[in-house]
Amino acid sequence: MTAPTLQNDRVLLTGVSGFLGGHVALALLNAGYIVRGSVRNLGKAESVRATLERAGANVSRLEFVALDLLSDKGWDEAMEGVRYLQHTASPFVIDLPEDKMDLIRPAVEGTERALNAALRTNVERIVLTSSMAAIAYGHAKAHTKPFTDKDWTNLDGREVNAYIESKTLAEQRAWDIMRTAGRAADLTTINPSAILGPLLDQDPGTSALIVKRLLDGSVPALPRLPFVIVDVRDIANAHVAAMTADSARGRRFPMGERPILMGEVADIVRKAVPDRKVPRLTMPDWAVRIYALFDRDVRGIVNELGVLKHLDSSGAIALLGRPLIPADQAITATTHALIEHRIV
Repeated sequence: MTAPTLQNDRVLLTGVSGFLGGHVALALLNAGYIVRGSVRNLGKAESVRATLERAGANVSRLEFVALDLLSDKGWDEAMEGVRYLQHTASPFVIDLPEDKMDLIRPAVEGTERALNAALRTNVERIVLTSSMAAIAYGHAKAHTKPFTDKDWTNLDGREVNAYIESKTLAEQRAWDIMRTAGRAADLTTINPSAILGPLLDQDPGTSALIVKRLLDGSVPALPRLPFVIVDVRDIANAHVAAMTADSARGRRFPMGERPILMGEVADIVRKAVPDRKVPRLTMPDWAVRIYALFDRDVRGIVNELGVLKHLDSSGAIALLGRPLIPADQAITATTHALIEHRIV
């Protein structure tokens, strides 16, 4: 990983109170940066500070600013003295909203506000948290090759829901803004799959709900739902490395250690906590399809049953200088953390 050129460079990190944002903040602080973290409400600042301090960070280099993805207020002031922007803030939900614009609008407008403010103050490099959702959806089931940084989700294709659309449109808008400014080389996007791994506090993020539901009994049987798993520590370290690595300039980095079906996730969770009751029975596809008739969120995933997507993570592996943490370790870390934090 490329080291920072100067200690004490200031980084504006949006979404610092989130699961990923907290890990990015920890990695940045451990690398010697000053972190100016954005929260929607400054009332969250002290709990974020306490969380990072418990994780071993030097919080004397941690600052806070209030920013809203849907408001212009404060963005220019937040960029003062900032050398790098890490834009991790974006809405992420399991239960899709009735109006898809409730996801799309803050994702796209938040990206516009963050990047335009960074350009106005001549921030040196921007790292944007995108998603494999912007790469690997809307394609034919016959697509079995690994998805690469050259692939884009086809928004007119099958199984494209509001979340997938929001991430795709937000990243496309980011590249449009940077190209128009003649600064596309100063943007890097990290495109993770489902992010698991250790928790810093009692906020499990969204992807960890996969494991939580296996532990709390809310999943009585196992649909053949596919996931691609990546560890949050790898995603955080990739964000930090991408700020200064020449090889990251103007690039997208798909990140997923391997694809896995829910049944195997359950096996890994059961092995990690053998005293816990974890479902064993597989739910047949036909039963999932019947259930989907009455649940629109499930309806959006039935076409994905049993379809394993592969990501080409070779660029991220080169950026980190090591292999990705195995999916089994990420799932196990999430399992133990959910129990340690008494979330299940």
